[in-house]
Amino acid sequence: MGNIFDPIYRQGYMEGYATGFDPLGQLNYDIQNCSAFYSGFLCGRSDYERLNGKIAEGIPSRIVTKKVLDEFQLAGMLGMDIDSDNFTHYQLTIIEDWYKSGIENYDLNQSLSLLSLLENEGIQMM
Repeated sequence: MGNIFDPIYRQGYMEGYATGFDPLGQLNYDIQNCSAFYSGFLCGRSDYERLNGKIAEGIPSRIVTKKVLDEFQLAGMLGMDIDSDNFTHYQLTIIEDWYKSGIENYDLNQSLSLLSLLENEGIQMM
């Protein structure tokens, strides 16, 4: 792996990561730094398959990202129901772990305070 602090290397690495994480993405043939792109691609593909399952087993209709997992964790912390439609069994196993970690930190008083604050701002929660 090259120097990630080098801006040129980092740019190639990040392009490769984004391409690797998106199984439907198009490969850019005008790659400036091939080794950086390749390293980023491998890391991105590894992260994708860790969260969504092997590409060889098919591409799910909904993609799990770190942001999606953070939202499920927050839902668990607030005691909210979750929408688990269109996720694969593999993805639901990952999501369940994050949701449970949120439930472990569930505080009814904090949730009520947050809901009250949101209602005061005109934001309605389901």
